[in-house]
Amino acid sequence: MNSINIPEVKCGIISVSRDCFVISLSENRRSAIKEAYTKKYGEIYEVQKTVENENDMLAAVKEANEANCNALVVFLGNFGPETPETLIAQNFDGPVMYVAAAEETGKNLINGRGDAYCGMLNCSYNLGLRKIKAFIPEYPVGTADDLATMIAEFQPIARTLIGLSGLKIITFGPRPQDFFACNAPIKPLYDLGIEIEENSELDLLISYREHKDDPRIADIIKDMAAELGKEGNPYPDLLERMAQYELTLLDWAENHKGARQYVAFANKCWPAFPSQFGFEPCYVNSRLVSRGIPVACEVDIYGALSEYIGTCVSGDAVTLLDINNSVPKDLFAESIEKTTDYKLEDTFMGFHCGNTPLCKLRKGGIKYQLIQNRLLENGETPDITRGTLEGDIADGEITFFRLQSTAGGQLRSYIAQGEIFPVATNSFGGIGIFAIPEMGRFYRHVLIQKQYPHHGAVAFGHYGKTLYAIFQYLGIEDIAFNQPKGMLYPTENPFA
Repeated sequence: MNSINIPEVKCGIISVSRDCFVISLSENRRSAIKEAYTKKYGEIYEVQKTVENENDMLAAVKEANEANCNALVVFLGNFGPETPETLIAQNFDGPVMYVAAAEETGKNLINGRGDAYCGMLNCSYNLGLRKIKAFIPEYPVGTADDLATMIAEFQPIARTLIGLSGLKIITFGPRPQDFFACNAPIKPLYDLGIEIEENSELDLLISYREHKDDPRIADIIKDMAAELGKEGNPYPDLLERMAQYELTLLDWAENHKGARQYVAFANKCWPAFPSQFGFEPCYVNSRLVSRGIPVACEVDIYGALSEYIGTCVSGDAVTLLDINNSVPKDLFAESIEKTTDYKLEDTFMGFHCGNTPLCKLRKGGIKYQLIQNRLLENGETPDITRGTLEGDIADGEITFFRLQSTAGGQLRSYIAQGEIFPVATNSFGGIGIFAIPEMGRFYRHVLIQKQYPHHGAVAFGHYGKTLYAIFQYLGIEDIAFNQPKGMLYPTENPFA
């Protein structure tokens, strides 16, 4: 995905050294990490100033800033100076990870012993004293190769945190009536450092009409036609309306992001939208998310936020789906049961009208919204209800997740890894058959019990480890997951 809507991480590494240890031990170990990282993963900036005291700390942070680093690794090459090393994170404006050196050989445990295993404990204590947020891996001690891998795993975490610190969520319209699932208390967004701009559907309609006959429309029509192909483009007359809308959103993002660098949208898409704009916005939404600009439907603000997090984590297109319907027993028996260990209750269909990008569909094309056609056009020949992008979602690994605020303003989240089956759904919309281990229990004791809405973000791959680390860093205390068999949920009946 080629996107300017997610950050590019330039990570630096600073080594620290306690002044009663040989400073070269920390410096040499830092250089070995850079060599290992560069060889396997790419560029990392090596800050030359090693930190032994507070003045060194200021100089090292200054060097990192002048090199345009926006993320840092603080490396305890030996025990480390507790105060200066933690003040690095306090003085640096960006995410910081702390890691420590493992001892290299049993043949050099006198002058070559660094005691960073011990120093990491005092480092964490001092971070706590100063209420400084930092990322510490599951086991933060390792050799140069080990730490290079940890630093690589830190990059999508850093990218997401930087993205959230510069994100504005733009909304159009209140949620549809009776759509309490999209309830979105705003205060927790500010707690996360996210800005929000709320507008009415009328603002959007006015801007859309002002884009009529925009000379850029022709190029977007050509791009849409090329993307869809002849078979996926049964309504070529519709492309002009949708191209006009795409320009409207892109221009609004550029003109309204203000002091922020990144944007996501949460827009109302029914029931008034089709009659006033003359189409359904789904295909345009799918095009923007494929470029790293989520456009959550039904004014789902926390859905847009979750999608943006997934975009930063994966560096790829994501989608937002309803946890929609059960898989019929006959379909499961005919197409799934014989080739998998999943139970029927582990499966469900994820669906939305047509916002999943074409690159994530097995085969897709422009269609019309069947449900809205019944309501708005009496089930007759579709016109204003055209514009969905429909097809079965491509099979492969997925992570279903959501960051959500309760009505009382408490942030909570869930993460569940699974897969999509290469099985025809024989249904409409952007839809796929999903399987998540122990989904039936997760559905009851997390999604229902904790009153989550039906919308979930989908990242195409297994990203649970990274998402969990991000939610922990953000201070989310309730991070639910699909617990394995034998691990009971607090509300689960042990006799059931």
